[in-house]
Amino acid sequence: MPRTQEKVEDLASEGRGLTGALATVLEVAEEKGSVTWSDVSDDISSGQWGRLIETGLLLDADGNGFVVDDPDGVRDALEDSDPTAMDDGDGEGASWTQWDKMAGLGALGMMVGYAIPSVRAAVGGVVDLLLGPLLDLGLPFHLVILVVAMMTGLWSTILQDKLMDSEVMAKYQGKMQDLKERRKEAKERGDDAELERIQEEQMEAMGDQLGMFKAQFRPMTWIMLLTIPAFLWMYWMILDVGVGQSASTVIIMPLAGAVENWNAGGLGPMPAWIVWYFLCSLGFNQILRKALNVQTTPTSS
Repeated sequence: MPRTQEKVEDLASEGRGLTGALATVLEVAEEKGSVTWSDVSDDISSGQWGRLIETGLLLDADGNGFVVDDPDGVRDALEDSDPTAMDDGDGEGASWTQWDKMAGLGALGMMVGYAIPSVRAAVGGVVDLLLGPLLDLGLPFHLVILVVAMMTGLWSTILQDKLMDSEVMAKYQGKMQDLKERRKEAKERGDDAELERIQEEQMEAMGDQLGMFKAQFRPMTWIMLLTIPAFLWMYWMILDVGVGQSASTVIIMPLAGAVENWNAGGLGPMPAWIVWYFLCSLGFNQILRKALNVQTTPTSS
C-alpha cells in the first residue's frame, strides 16, 4: 500500500490528468476484470496510458489485457489525492457540455442575420420587445446604444467570470514554459536523451494546447449568443427601420463630431454606430472588471 500510495502521488504531482486517467482505467478494470487500450482510448490519451504502464500500476495479464496492481491501494490513494489533479492538463477540465455546443450553434445561426434580411428582421423584432421601449420614451439613439453596450458588457463580464478558469489556463501556460526552459537547458548541456524525452512530452502537450483554446473560447460562445442579437437589433433599426437615416439628420458624436447618419463612416470605413458602441463597451467593460474583480487572463496557481 505505501508503495502504491507513492506511485499515485507521483502521478498527481506530474499533472497531465494522470490521476483522472488512472481512475478511468481502474473503473473499467474492475468492471471487466482487465482493461485494454481500446477500452479507454476515447477517455484518456496514449501518453497517459503509456505512463500508467511505465509506473507499474498497470500490469500485463499474460496477453489478456492489463490489470491494475493493488486496486484497493490505488482506490484509497486516489481518494486521498487532490481531486483537482484528476482534471488537470488533459483538456477534460475545459471540455464543452452539450449546452455549450448548442450555444455555439445558436450564435453561428444568428450570424447569418447580417446577410439575410428575414433573419435580421426576425431577431430584431424579438429584441425590439426589450429595447424598443427605450426609443418610445424618447431616448436618443446614441444613449440607447450606450445602454446596449452596458448590458452586453455586464453579461460578458459575468460569463467570463463564471466560465473562464484562469487557473487552468495558467497551468497550461506554465507547463509549456517549463518544457521550453528544460529544452533550452538540455540543448546547452548537449543532452540528446533529455531532448528526446522533452520532445515526446511536447507532442503529448498538444492536447493541452487544445484544452487551453477550449477554455478560452467556451465563454465566448455564450457571450456571442447574447451579444449577436443586440447587434442585429441595432443593425436592423438603422438599416431596415431607418433610425438616423433621414437626409436632414446630423449626429454629433464624441470625438468624431458631426456625422451624417449612423451608417456613415465614423472611423474610416466603420459605420458610426459600431464605433460608438465599441467606445462605450470598451470603457464600461474595464469599469465592470475592476468593480467585480474579474480575472480574464491566466493567473499563477
